[in-house]
Amino acid sequence: MNLAILGATGSIGSSTLDVVARHRDRYQVFALSAQNSAEALLALCRVHRPRYAVLAGLRPDAKLAADFRSHGTELLFGAEALEQVATDSRCDVAMAAIVGAAGLASTLAAARAGKRVLLANKEALVMAGPLLMRAAREGAATIVPVDSEHNAVFQCLSDAKAVRRIVLTASGGPFRAAPLESLDAVTPAQACAHPTWVMGRKISVDSATMMNKGLEVIEARWLFDLPAAAIEVVIHPQSIVHSLVEYVDGSLIAQLSNPDMRVPIAYALGYPERIASGAQPLDLTAMKQLTFERPDERRFPCLRLAYRALERGGTAPALLNAANEVAVDAFLAGRLPFTSIARVIADTLEAVPAAEASDLGAVMAADREARRAAAACVLAVAA
Repeated sequence: MNLAILGATGSIGSSTLDVVARHRDRYQVFALSAQNSAEALLALCRVHRPRYAVLAGLRPDAKLAADFRSHGTELLFGAEALEQVATDSRCDVAMAAIVGAAGLASTLAAARAGKRVLLANKEALVMAGPLLMRAAREGAATIVPVDSEHNAVFQCLSDAKAVRRIVLTASGGPFRAAPLESLDAVTPAQACAHPTWVMGRKISVDSATMMNKGLEVIEARWLFDLPAAAIEVVIHPQSIVHSLVEYVDGSLIAQLSNPDMRVPIAYALGYPERIASGAQPLDLTAMKQLTFERPDERRFPCLRLAYRALERGGTAPALLNAANEVAVDAFLAGRLPFTSIARVIADTLEAVPAAEASDLGAVMAADREARRAAAACVLAVAA
C-alpha cells in the first residue's frame, strides 16, 4: 500500500513513519512533504526512499533537487505539488497532517480522488466540513480520523443510529488549575509545556486555551453527523480515556490507551484491521484514578467561541480558525498576551459577517478576510 505523508516532519509525521517502519511488508512510503524544512525532509528521504518529496513553501531550487535526486527521490516545489502527490494514481493512502489552513486544499483533493484519507488536519473539517464530506462521498473516499478523540469515537460507534451523544475528553492543558489572575502573565514556553502529550507549538497553545477542543467539536459535527448539542467536552487530566459514546439505552462505550499518537495512527493505517503500534500497553493496575470535570468557561472562553461559530454555520468556523491562527502566532511571537487570544477571536467574529460556505473559493475568501481583521485586532490590543 503506497502512502503519502503530507506534513512528514511534524510529530504526526514522525509517529506515522515509526508505525510504518514496523510494517514494511504492508506499506511503502510514496511521498513525504514539509513546508520549508529541507534538511529534515532530506534526512527522512535518506531513510524511507519515497518516490516524491514536496517542499510546499519553497520555489524550485536546482541544487536542492539534485540533493534529493541523489537519494532516489524526485523533489517537487509549491503547494500545488501537495495535490499532485495526494491524487497520484499510485498513491493509496494520504496522511493529512499539515497544520492549519495550509492543509485544506490537498486534503480536499485526496478526498475527491477517492483515497483513504487519514485525517490529522482538523482545520480541513473546521473550515470546510460540508465540502470535504461531500468530496469524500462523491469520490468514494474513506476518511479515518487520526485525532485521538475522534479516532476513539470512530472505534466506539457500533450503532450510529442509536447514539445519544459523544463525549470528547480534554486534558485541560497546563493551566487547568492555575489561578485565573495568573494567566495574563503566561509565557509561550509555559503554554507549550503540555502535561501529557508531545505536540507542536501551535497545537500546544490551542490545548492550553482549549481552542483545540473547540475545533474538535466542529470536526466531530461533520465526521459523525451530529448536532452541537450532542457533542460534549469534559476535562480528563490523565488522558487515558480518549473519548466516549453514549447510546440511547444509557450505556457508554469508551476507548482507552496510553497517550501515544501511534495508537490512533496504527488504527487508521490498518483499518478495518488492527496492527501493532509500538505503544506501551495500558496497565490498569498502575492507574490510581480517572477523573472527569466540566470545563470552566471563564478559564476557557475559546471553547464557547467554537460552539458559537458552529451554531452560526456557513463560513463562521473558517473565520474562527483564521482568527485563532493569527492570534496564536502573535502570542508565540510575544506580541499578544495569552488571555487576549480569545479577545482577538471574539472581535474578529463580530467584525466579519459569516457567509455561505458554498465552495472552496468562498471559504478561502473568508479565511483571508478574517486574517486581516484579526491582525488589526492584535495591533489594537497591543497599542
